[in-house]
Amino acid sequence: MALAHGWAKVTGLPMAVALYSNVGLMHASMAIYNAWCDRVPMLIIGATGPLDAASRRPWIDWLHTSADQPALVRNFVKWDDTPTSVPATLESIARAWDVARTAPTGPTYVVLDASVQEAPLTEPPERPLLTRGTMADQPTASADSIARAVELLGNATAPVVLVGPAGRDDAAYARRVQLVEALGARAVTDLKAGSLFPMRHPAHVPGPGFFPGVEARRLLKEADVVLSLNWIDLAGTLAQAEVGPPTKVVSATLDPLLANGWSKDHQARPRVDVWLPAEPDAAVSALLTSLGTGRRAAAALDESPPPAPDRTPGPVTLPELSRALQAELGGTATTLVRLPLGWAGDDWAFGHPLDFLGYDGGGGIGSGPGMAVGAALALRDSGRLAVAVLGDGDYLMGVQALWTAAHQRIPLLLVVANNRSYFNDEVHLERVAHQRGRDTGRKWVGQRIDDPAPDLAGLARAQGVHGIGPVSDRADLGAALAEAVARVRAGHPVVVDVVVETGYTPAMAAGLTRGP
Repeated sequence: MALAHGWAKVTGLPMAVALYSNVGLMHASMAIYNAWCDRVPMLIIGATGPLDAASRRPWIDWLHTSADQPALVRNFVKWDDTPTSVPATLESIARAWDVARTAPTGPTYVVLDASVQEAPLTEPPERPLLTRGTMADQPTASADSIARAVELLGNATAPVVLVGPAGRDDAAYARRVQLVEALGARAVTDLKAGSLFPMRHPAHVPGPGFFPGVEARRLLKEADVVLSLNWIDLAGTLAQAEVGPPTKVVSATLDPLLANGWSKDHQARPRVDVWLPAEPDAAVSALLTSLGTGRRAAAALDESPPPAPDRTPGPVTLPELSRALQAELGGTATTLVRLPLGWAGDDWAFGHPLDFLGYDGGGGIGSGPGMAVGAALALRDSGRLAVAVLGDGDYLMGVQALWTAAHQRIPLLLVVANNRSYFNDEVHLERVAHQRGRDTGRKWVGQRIDDPAPDLAGLARAQGVHGIGPVSDRADLGAALAEAVARVRAGHPVVVDVVVETGYTPAMAAGLTRGP
Protein backbone atom coordinates (compact mmCIF):
# COMPACT_ATOMS: atom_id res chain seq x y z
CA MET A 1 0.00 0.00 0.00
CA ALA A 2 2.75 2.45 0.91
CA LEU A 3 4.62 1.58 -2.28
CA ALA A 4 1.51 2.38 -4.35
CA HIS A 5 1.16 5.62 -2.39
CA GLY A 6 4.70 6.70 -3.29
CA TRP A 7 4.09 5.79 -6.93
CA ALA A 8 0.94 7.95 -7.04
CA LYS A 9 2.72 10.95 -5.49
CA VAL A 10 5.15 10.96 -8.42
CA THR A 11 2.83 10.01 -11.30
CA GLY A 12 -0.58 11.23 -10.13
CA LEU A 13 -1.93 7.86 -11.30
CA PRO A 14 -3.26 4.87 -9.34
CA MET A 15 -1.40 1.63 -8.90
CA ALA A 16 -3.44 -1.53 -8.29
CA VAL A 17 -2.89 -3.31 -4.97
CA ALA A 18 -4.09 -6.83 -4.06
CA LEU A 19 -4.75 -7.64 -0.39
CA TYR A 20 -5.25 -11.08 1.14
CA SER A 21 -8.77 -11.28 2.59
CA ASN A 22 -9.81 -9.56 5.82
CA VAL A 23 -6.46 -10.10 7.52
CA GLY A 24 -4.62 -8.38 4.68
CA LEU A 25 -7.07 -5.49 4.86
CA MET A 26 -6.50 -5.11 8.59
CA HIS A 27 -2.74 -4.94 8.01
CA ALA A 28 -3.22 -2.35 5.27
CA SER A 29 -5.81 -0.13 6.96
CA MET A 30 -3.36 2.51 8.21
CA ALA A 31 -1.74 2.79 4.80
CA ILE A 32 -5.18 3.15 3.21
CA TYR A 33 -5.94 5.95 5.65
CA ASN A 34 -2.68 7.67 4.66
CA ALA A 35 -3.68 7.49 0.99
CA TRP A 36 -7.14 8.84 1.81
CA CYS A 37 -5.78 11.80 3.79
CA ASP A 38 -3.20 12.51 1.07
CA ARG A 39 -5.90 12.36 -1.63
CA VAL A 40 -3.93 10.01 -3.87
CA PRO A 41 -5.67 7.63 -6.31
CA MET A 42 -5.39 3.89 -5.70
CA LEU A 43 -7.25 0.77 -6.86
CA ILE A 44 -7.35 -1.79 -4.04
CA ILE A 45 -8.57 -5.31 -4.78
CA GLY A 46 -9.40 -7.42 -1.75
CA ALA A 47 -10.77 -10.92 -1.30
CA THR A 48 -12.99 -12.94 0.97
CA GLY A 49 -13.71 -16.55 1.64
CA PRO A 50 -16.95 -17.83 0.09
CA LEU A 51 -19.87 -15.60 1.02
CA ASP A 52 -22.00 -18.73 0.70
CA ALA A 53 -21.35 -20.51 4.02
CA ALA A 54 -22.10 -23.88 2.46
CA SER A 55 -19.05 -23.47 0.19
CA ARG A 56 -16.50 -22.71 2.93
CA ARG A 57 -13.72 -25.15 3.77
CA PRO A 58 -13.29 -25.97 7.47
CA TRP A 59 -11.43 -23.49 9.67
CA ILE A 60 -9.43 -21.26 7.28
CA ASP A 61 -12.26 -20.07 5.03
CA TRP A 62 -14.31 -19.12 8.08
CA LEU A 63 -11.42 -17.10 9.55
CA HIS A 64 -10.96 -15.21 6.29
CA THR A 65 -14.61 -14.38 5.66
CA SER A 66 -16.32 -11.31 7.11
CA ALA A 67 -19.81 -9.95 6.90
CA ASP A 68 -19.46 -6.62 5.04
CA GLN A 69 -15.67 -6.73 4.95
CA PRO A 70 -15.31 -3.23 3.38
CA ALA A 71 -16.92 -1.75 6.51
CA LEU A 72 -13.39 -1.87 8.00
CA VAL A 73 -12.28 0.92 5.64
CA ARG A 74 -15.51 2.34 4.21
CA ASN A 75 -15.03 5.61 6.06
CA PHE A 76 -11.71 6.31 4.34
CA VAL A 77 -12.15 5.06 0.78
CA LYS A 78 -14.10 6.82 -1.96
CA TRP A 79 -16.14 3.77 -2.98
CA ASP A 80 -16.33 0.05 -2.27
CA ASP A 81 -18.21 -3.00 -3.54
CA THR A 82 -18.54 -6.74 -2.96
CA PRO A 83 -19.76 -8.18 -6.29
CA THR A 84 -21.02 -11.78 -6.44
CA SER A 85 -20.67 -12.68 -10.13
CA VAL A 86 -18.00 -12.37 -12.81
CA PRO A 87 -19.87 -9.69 -14.85
CA ALA A 88 -20.58 -7.71 -11.69
CA THR A 89 -16.95 -8.04 -10.62
CA LEU A 90 -15.64 -6.66 -13.91
CA GLU A 91 -18.07 -3.76 -13.75
CA SER A 92 -17.11 -3.01 -10.13
CA ILE A 93 -13.39 -2.94 -10.89
CA ALA A 94 -14.00 -0.65 -13.87
CA ARG A 95 -16.10 1.69 -11.72
CA ALA A 96 -13.51 1.67 -8.93
CA TRP A 97 -10.81 2.55 -11.48
CA ASP A 98 -12.84 5.54 -12.69
CA VAL A 99 -13.84 6.75 -9.23
CA ALA A 100 -10.24 6.61 -7.96
CA ARG A 101 -9.03 8.77 -10.87
CA THR A 102 -11.81 11.36 -10.65
CA ALA A 103 -10.99 14.48 -8.63
CA PRO A 104 -10.88 14.65 -5.70
CA THR A 105 -8.90 11.44 -6.08
CA GLY A 106 -8.57 8.72 -3.47
CA PRO A 107 -8.46 4.96 -2.86
CA THR A 108 -11.28 2.61 -3.87
CA TYR A 109 -11.84 -0.98 -2.70
CA VAL A 110 -13.39 -4.02 -4.43
CA VAL A 111 -13.72 -7.38 -2.67
CA LEU A 112 -13.60 -10.56 -4.79
CA ASP A 113 -15.55 -13.58 -3.52
CA ALA A 114 -13.49 -16.79 -3.51
CA SER A 115 -16.32 -18.84 -5.03
CA VAL A 116 -16.68 -16.38 -7.89
CA GLN A 117 -12.92 -16.43 -8.53
CA GLU A 118 -12.82 -20.23 -8.68
CA ALA A 119 -16.04 -20.84 -10.64
CA PRO A 120 -15.50 -22.13 -14.22
CA LEU A 121 -16.52 -19.81 -17.05
CA THR A 122 -18.96 -21.15 -19.63
CA GLU A 123 -18.10 -18.32 -22.05
CA PRO A 124 -15.77 -15.34 -22.10
CA PRO A 125 -17.32 -12.40 -20.19
CA GLU A 126 -17.87 -9.03 -21.82
CA ARG A 127 -15.02 -6.75 -20.85
CA PRO A 128 -15.76 -3.17 -19.78
CA LEU A 129 -14.32 -0.19 -21.63
CA LEU A 130 -11.35 1.21 -19.70
CA THR A 131 -9.35 4.38 -20.22
CA ARG A 132 -5.80 5.14 -19.14
CA GLY A 133 -4.31 8.14 -17.40
CA THR A 134 -6.41 10.67 -15.52
CA MET A 135 -10.08 11.11 -16.28
CA ALA A 136 -10.60 13.41 -19.26
CA ASP A 137 -13.31 15.45 -17.55
CA GLN A 138 -12.91 16.79 -14.02
CA PRO A 139 -15.02 19.12 -11.83
CA THR A 140 -14.47 22.81 -12.45
CA ALA A 141 -15.55 26.15 -10.98
CA SER A 142 -18.29 28.21 -12.60
CA ALA A 143 -17.55 31.32 -14.62
CA ASP A 144 -19.41 33.36 -11.98
CA SER A 145 -17.20 32.04 -9.17
CA ILE A 146 -14.05 32.75 -11.19
CA ALA A 147 -15.29 36.29 -11.89
CA ARG A 148 -15.93 36.98 -8.19
CA ALA A 149 -12.48 35.64 -7.31
CA VAL A 150 -10.83 37.76 -10.02
CA GLU A 151 -12.58 40.87 -8.71
CA LEU A 152 -11.13 40.33 -5.24
CA LEU A 153 -7.68 39.29 -6.39
CA GLY A 154 -7.40 41.93 -9.11
CA ASN A 155 -8.00 44.72 -6.59
CA ALA A 156 -5.81 43.27 -3.85
CA THR A 157 -2.88 45.34 -2.61
CA ALA A 158 -1.28 42.73 -0.33
CA PRO A 159 -2.34 39.30 -1.61
CA VAL A 160 -0.90 36.03 -0.29
CA VAL A 161 -1.16 32.69 -2.10
CA LEU A 162 -1.13 29.50 -0.04
CA VAL A 163 0.21 26.78 -2.36
CA GLY A 164 -1.12 23.35 -1.37
CA PRO A 165 -1.10 19.92 -3.04
CA ALA A 166 -1.37 20.15 -6.83
CA GLY A 167 -0.03 18.64 -10.03
CA ARG A 168 3.67 17.94 -10.44
CA ASP A 169 4.02 18.58 -14.17
CA ASP A 170 6.21 21.44 -15.38
CA ALA A 171 3.40 23.33 -17.13
CA ALA A 172 1.17 23.49 -14.04
CA TYR A 173 4.17 24.53 -11.94
CA ALA A 174 4.97 27.37 -14.35
CA ARG A 175 1.36 28.60 -14.31
CA ARG A 176 1.43 28.84 -10.52
CA VAL A 177 4.49 31.07 -10.78
CA GLN A 178 2.78 33.17 -13.48
CA LEU A 179 -0.28 33.65 -11.29
CA VAL A 180 1.72 34.76 -8.26
CA GLU A 181 3.67 37.20 -10.44
CA ALA A 182 0.50 38.48 -12.11
CA LEU A 183 -1.02 39.20 -8.70
CA GLY A 184 2.15 40.69 -7.25
CA ALA A 185 1.55 38.25 -4.38
CA ARG A 186 3.70 36.40 -1.87
CA ALA A 187 3.64 32.59 -2.00
CA VAL A 188 3.62 30.36 1.08
CA THR A 189 4.45 26.65 0.80
CA ASP A 190 4.10 23.73 3.19
CA LEU A 191 6.39 20.75 3.81
CA LYS A 192 3.32 18.50 4.12
CA ALA A 193 2.48 19.22 0.46
CA GLY A 194 5.95 19.13 -1.12
CA SER A 195 7.71 21.41 -3.62
CA LEU A 196 5.00 23.24 -5.54
CA PHE A 197 6.57 26.71 -5.92
CA PRO A 198 10.25 27.63 -6.43
CA MET A 199 11.81 28.56 -3.10
CA ARG A 200 14.43 30.75 -4.78
CA HIS A 201 11.71 32.95 -6.29
CA PRO A 202 11.62 36.38 -4.58
CA ALA A 203 7.87 35.98 -4.00
CA HIS A 204 8.38 32.82 -1.94
CA VAL A 205 8.07 33.30 1.82
CA PRO A 206 11.01 31.84 3.74
CA GLY A 207 10.58 29.24 6.45
CA PRO A 208 8.24 26.61 4.99
CA GLY A 209 7.42 23.89 7.47
CA PHE A 210 4.76 21.55 8.73
CA PHE A 211 3.22 24.62 10.41
CA PRO A 212 3.41 28.25 9.18
CA GLY A 213 6.55 30.11 10.20
CA VAL A 214 6.90 33.60 11.66
CA GLU A 215 7.16 35.42 8.31
CA ALA A 216 4.24 33.50 6.79
CA ARG A 217 2.02 34.33 9.78
CA ARG A 218 2.98 38.00 9.59
CA LEU A 219 2.22 38.29 5.88
CA LEU A 220 -1.07 36.44 6.25
CA LYS A 221 -2.15 38.76 9.06
CA GLU A 222 -1.33 41.80 6.89
CA ALA A 223 -2.95 40.40 3.71
CA ASP A 224 -6.11 41.91 2.27
CA VAL A 225 -6.83 38.82 0.10
CA VAL A 226 -5.68 35.23 0.65
CA LEU A 227 -5.86 32.73 -2.23
CA SER A 228 -5.76 29.14 -1.01
CA LEU A 229 -4.78 26.58 -3.63
CA ASN A 230 -5.93 23.36 -1.97
CA TRP A 231 -4.04 24.32 1.21
CA ILE A 232 -3.96 21.66 3.92
CA ASP A 233 -5.89 22.93 6.99
CA LEU A 234 -6.78 26.40 5.73
CA ALA A 235 -8.83 27.30 8.83
CA GLY A 236 -6.06 26.19 11.19
CA THR A 237 -3.42 28.19 9.32
CA LEU A 238 -5.57 31.34 9.28
CA ALA A 239 -6.22 30.91 12.99
CA GLN A 240 -2.51 30.52 13.74
CA ALA A 241 -1.86 33.74 11.82
CA GLU A 242 -4.83 35.50 13.53
CA VAL A 243 -6.45 36.23 10.17
CA GLY A 244 -10.05 37.42 10.20
CA PRO A 245 -12.29 40.06 8.63
CA PRO A 246 -11.78 42.26 6.69
CA THR A 247 -9.31 39.89 4.97
CA LYS A 248 -11.02 38.15 2.04
CA VAL A 249 -10.40 34.47 1.36
CA VAL A 250 -10.63 32.66 -1.99
CA SER A 251 -10.34 28.87 -1.76
CA ALA A 252 -9.74 26.60 -4.77
CA THR A 253 -10.31 23.04 -3.62
CA LEU A 254 -12.49 19.98 -4.11
CA ASP A 255 -11.78 18.71 -0.62
CA PRO A 256 -15.26 19.44 0.81
CA LEU A 257 -16.64 16.83 -1.59
CA LEU A 258 -14.83 14.04 0.31
CA ALA A 259 -15.76 14.86 3.91
CA ASN A 260 -17.95 12.14 5.42
CA GLY A 261 -17.88 12.85 9.15
CA TRP A 262 -16.07 9.75 10.43
CA SER A 263 -12.56 11.07 9.90
CA LYS A 264 -11.81 14.66 10.84
CA ASP A 265 -9.02 14.97 8.28
CA HIS A 266 -11.12 17.67 6.59
CA GLN A 267 -9.93 19.94 9.43
CA ALA A 268 -11.84 22.98 10.75
CA ARG A 269 -14.30 24.81 8.50
CA PRO A 270 -12.64 27.93 7.05
CA ARG A 271 -14.38 31.26 6.52
CA VAL A 272 -14.34 31.58 2.72
CA ASP A 273 -15.64 34.47 0.64
CA VAL A 274 -15.34 32.67 -2.71
CA TRP A 275 -15.15 28.91 -3.14
CA LEU A 276 -13.78 27.61 -6.43
CA PRO A 277 -14.83 23.94 -6.58
CA ALA A 278 -12.02 22.81 -8.85
CA GLU A 279 -8.62 21.21 -8.78
CA PRO A 280 -6.07 23.90 -7.94
CA ASP A 281 -4.32 23.67 -11.32
CA ALA A 282 -7.62 24.15 -13.16
CA ALA A 283 -8.43 27.13 -10.94
CA VAL A 284 -5.01 28.66 -11.62
CA SER A 285 -5.52 28.33 -15.38
CA ALA A 286 -8.98 29.91 -15.19
CA LEU A 287 -7.74 32.79 -13.03
CA LEU A 288 -4.81 33.45 -15.36
CA THR A 289 -7.12 33.51 -18.38
CA SER A 290 -9.18 36.24 -16.72
CA LEU A 291 -6.33 38.17 -15.10
CA GLY A 292 -3.72 37.90 -17.84
CA THR A 293 -0.03 37.37 -17.18
CA GLY A 294 1.43 40.72 -18.14
CA ARG A 295 0.84 42.77 -15.00
CA ARG A 296 4.18 41.90 -13.43
CA ALA A 297 7.53 41.10 -15.01
CA ALA A 298 8.88 37.60 -14.43
CA ALA A 299 11.16 37.57 -11.42
CA ALA A 300 14.76 36.36 -11.44
CA LEU A 301 15.53 33.38 -9.24
CA ASP A 302 18.25 33.40 -6.62
CA GLU A 303 20.98 31.14 -8.03
CA SER A 304 23.36 31.22 -5.05
CA PRO A 305 24.78 27.77 -4.19
CA PRO A 306 23.83 25.97 -0.97
CA PRO A 307 26.18 26.51 1.98
CA ALA A 308 29.14 24.17 2.24
CA PRO A 309 29.01 21.44 4.88
CA ASP A 310 31.08 21.53 8.06
CA ARG A 311 33.50 18.60 7.83
CA THR A 312 35.14 19.10 11.23
CA PRO A 313 34.56 16.49 13.97
CA GLY A 314 31.36 16.88 15.96
CA PRO A 315 27.77 15.70 16.27
CA VAL A 316 25.43 15.68 13.26
CA THR A 317 22.38 17.95 13.13
CA LEU A 318 19.62 17.83 10.51
CA PRO A 319 20.80 21.11 8.88
CA GLU A 320 24.30 19.65 8.65
CA LEU A 321 22.93 16.44 7.15
CA SER A 322 21.12 18.52 4.52
CA ARG A 323 24.28 20.42 3.58
CA ALA A 324 26.34 17.23 3.39
CA LEU A 325 23.74 15.51 1.20
CA GLN A 326 23.59 18.42 -1.21
CA ALA A 327 27.37 18.56 -1.42
CA GLU A 328 27.69 14.87 -2.30
CA LEU A 329 24.80 14.96 -4.80
CA GLY A 330 26.61 17.79 -6.58
CA GLY A 331 23.69 19.27 -8.48
CA THR A 332 22.21 15.90 -9.51
CA ALA A 333 18.48 16.13 -10.24
CA THR A 334 17.09 14.73 -6.99
CA THR A 335 13.64 13.90 -5.65
CA LEU A 336 13.35 13.98 -1.89
CA VAL A 337 10.58 11.49 -1.22
CA ARG A 338 10.22 12.13 2.50
CA LEU A 339 11.74 14.35 5.18
CA PRO A 340 11.56 13.98 8.98
CA LEU A 341 9.42 16.23 11.15
CA GLY A 342 12.45 18.10 12.49
CA TRP A 343 13.54 19.29 9.02
CA ALA A 344 13.89 23.07 8.55
CA GLY A 345 12.22 24.14 5.31
CA ASP A 346 14.94 26.57 4.29
CA ASP A 347 17.68 23.93 4.43
CA TRP A 348 17.02 22.74 0.85
CA ALA A 349 15.90 25.17 -1.86
CA PHE A 350 13.34 23.25 -3.94
CA GLY A 351 12.97 24.54 -7.50
CA HIS A 352 11.09 21.80 -9.37
CA PRO A 353 7.73 20.10 -8.71
CA LEU A 354 9.49 16.76 -8.23
CA ASP A 355 12.19 18.07 -5.88
CA PHE A 356 10.15 17.06 -2.81
CA LEU A 357 6.98 14.95 -2.58
CA GLY A 358 5.72 15.95 0.87
CA TYR A 359 4.39 13.92 3.79
CA ASP A 360 2.21 10.81 3.98
CA GLY A 361 -1.20 12.38 4.60
CA GLY A 362 -2.34 10.62 7.75
CA GLY A 363 0.77 10.65 9.92
CA GLY A 364 0.90 6.85 9.93
CA ILE A 365 4.37 6.00 11.17
CA GLY A 366 5.92 3.15 9.18
CA SER A 367 4.88 4.36 5.73
CA GLY A 368 8.21 5.96 4.86
CA PRO A 369 10.19 2.97 3.53
CA GLY A 370 7.34 1.73 1.32
CA MET A 371 6.58 5.19 -0.04
CA ALA A 372 10.28 5.68 -0.77
CA VAL A 373 10.44 2.43 -2.74
CA GLY A 374 7.26 3.25 -4.69
CA ALA A 375 8.44 6.74 -5.57
CA ALA A 376 11.87 5.39 -6.57
CA LEU A 377 10.17 2.85 -8.84
CA ALA A 378 8.23 5.65 -10.54
CA LEU A 379 11.43 7.68 -10.94
CA ARG A 380 13.67 4.80 -12.07
CA ASP A 381 13.86 5.86 -15.74
CA SER A 382 13.34 9.60 -15.19
CA GLY A 383 16.96 10.68 -14.74
CA ARG A 384 16.19 11.81 -11.19
CA LEU A 385 17.78 10.24 -8.13
CA ALA A 386 15.32 9.20 -5.40
CA VAL A 387 16.36 10.14 -1.86
CA ALA A 388 14.39 9.71 1.35
CA VAL A 389 15.36 11.00 4.79
CA LEU A 390 13.38 9.05 7.38
CA GLY A 391 13.18 8.99 11.13
CA ASP A 392 14.38 5.83 12.84
CA GLY A 393 10.92 4.98 14.19
CA ASP A 394 9.37 5.25 10.73
CA TYR A 395 12.19 3.14 9.27
CA LEU A 396 11.91 0.41 11.89
CA MET A 397 8.17 -0.02 11.37
CA GLY A 398 8.41 -0.51 7.59
CA VAL A 399 11.95 -1.71 6.85
CA GLN A 400 10.74 -4.89 5.14
CA ALA A 401 9.68 -2.77 2.16
CA LEU A 402 13.35 -2.54 1.23
CA TRP A 403 13.31 -6.17 0.13
CA THR A 404 11.21 -5.07 -2.86
CA ALA A 405 13.83 -2.47 -3.76
CA ALA A 406 16.54 -5.15 -3.62
CA HIS A 407 14.48 -7.71 -5.53
CA GLN A 408 13.43 -5.28 -8.27
CA ARG A 409 16.83 -3.54 -8.47
CA ILE A 410 15.29 -0.13 -7.71
CA PRO A 411 17.92 2.59 -7.13
CA LEU A 412 17.18 4.51 -3.93
CA LEU A 413 19.17 6.39 -1.30
CA LEU A 414 17.47 6.09 2.07
CA VAL A 415 19.08 8.07 4.88
CA VAL A 416 17.87 7.36 8.40
CA ALA A 417 18.03 10.53 10.51
CA ASN A 418 18.48 8.45 13.64
CA ASN A 419 17.81 10.35 16.86
CA ARG A 420 17.21 7.02 18.64
CA SER A 421 13.86 8.20 19.90
CA TYR A 422 10.18 8.55 19.10
CA PHE A 423 10.99 12.22 19.60
CA ASN A 424 7.56 13.53 18.62
CA ASP A 425 6.19 11.92 21.78
CA GLU A 426 9.04 13.29 23.87
CA VAL A 427 7.93 16.79 22.83
CA HIS A 428 4.35 16.08 23.93
CA LEU A 429 5.45 14.48 27.19
CA GLU A 430 7.65 17.47 28.01
CA ARG A 431 4.66 19.76 27.46
CA VAL A 432 2.47 17.68 29.78
CA ALA A 433 5.22 17.61 32.41
CA HIS A 434 5.41 21.42 32.35
CA GLN A 435 1.62 21.68 32.63
CA ARG A 436 1.56 19.38 35.65
CA GLY A 437 4.68 20.72 37.35
CA ARG A 438 6.57 17.45 36.94
CA ASP A 439 10.18 16.62 36.18
CA THR A 440 10.83 16.71 32.40
CA GLY A 441 13.85 14.45 32.80
CA ARG A 442 11.65 11.37 32.44
CA LYS A 443 10.09 12.34 29.11
CA TRP A 444 12.26 9.72 27.38
CA VAL A 445 10.68 6.76 29.18
CA GLY A 446 9.05 4.45 26.65
CA GLN A 447 10.22 6.67 23.77
CA ARG A 448 13.99 6.19 23.46
CA ILE A 449 15.13 3.57 20.92
CA ASP A 450 18.42 2.77 22.62
CA ASP A 451 20.16 0.45 25.09
CA PRO A 452 20.63 -1.42 22.85
CA ALA A 453 20.49 0.73 19.74
CA PRO A 454 19.09 -1.29 16.79
CA ASP A 455 21.50 -2.01 13.95
CA LEU A 456 19.65 -0.06 11.25
CA ALA A 457 22.25 -0.69 8.54
CA GLY A 458 22.20 -4.37 9.50
CA LEU A 459 18.43 -4.45 9.02
CA ALA A 460 18.96 -3.06 5.51
CA ARG A 461 21.52 -5.76 4.75
CA ALA A 462 19.05 -8.38 5.96
CA GLN A 463 16.70 -7.21 3.15
CA GLY A 464 19.48 -7.47 0.53
CA VAL A 465 20.20 -3.71 0.53
CA HIS A 466 23.65 -2.22 1.09
CA GLY A 467 23.80 -0.68 4.57
CA ILE A 468 26.27 1.94 5.83
CA GLY A 469 26.68 3.17 9.38
CA PRO A 470 25.96 4.18 12.00
CA VAL A 471 27.67 7.49 11.22
CA SER A 472 27.73 9.73 14.29
CA ASP A 473 30.54 12.20 13.50
CA ARG A 474 30.06 14.85 10.82
CA ALA A 475 33.71 14.41 9.84
CA ASP A 476 32.77 10.94 8.55
CA LEU A 477 29.48 11.94 6.97
CA GLY A 478 30.82 13.09 3.58
CA ALA A 479 32.65 9.82 2.85
CA ALA A 480 29.65 7.69 3.85
CA LEU A 481 27.25 9.71 1.68
CA ALA A 482 29.71 9.76 -1.24
CA GLU A 483 29.88 5.95 -1.18
CA ALA A 484 26.11 5.73 -0.97
CA VAL A 485 25.48 8.14 -3.85
CA ALA A 486 27.96 6.27 -6.06
CA ARG A 487 26.18 2.98 -5.42
CA VAL A 488 22.75 4.47 -6.12
CA ARG A 489 23.99 5.99 -9.37
CA ALA A 490 25.14 2.48 -10.30
CA GLY A 491 21.55 1.30 -9.87
CA HIS A 492 21.43 -0.05 -6.29
CA PRO A 493 19.34 0.74 -3.20
CA VAL A 494 21.39 1.93 -0.21
CA VAL A 495 20.62 2.78 3.42
CA VAL A 496 22.81 5.11 5.49
CA ASP A 497 22.25 5.24 9.25
CA VAL A 498 23.16 8.74 10.46
CA VAL A 499 22.90 9.42 14.20
CA VAL A 500 21.55 12.96 14.60
CA GLU A 501 20.87 15.24 17.53
CA THR A 502 17.26 15.56 18.65
CA GLY A 503 15.29 18.77 18.12
CA TYR A 504 12.55 20.52 16.13
CA THR A 505 12.39 23.89 14.43
CA PRO A 506 10.68 26.63 16.49
CA ALA A 507 7.62 26.59 14.18
CA MET A 508 7.29 22.81 14.48
CA ALA A 509 7.66 22.81 18.25
CA ALA A 510 5.17 25.66 18.59
CA GLY A 511 2.68 23.98 16.27
CA LEU A 512 2.82 20.74 18.23
CA THR A 513 2.48 22.35 21.66
CA ARG A 514 0.29 25.40 20.97
CA GLY A 515 -3.10 25.51 22.66
CA PRO A 516 -4.63 23.91 25.74
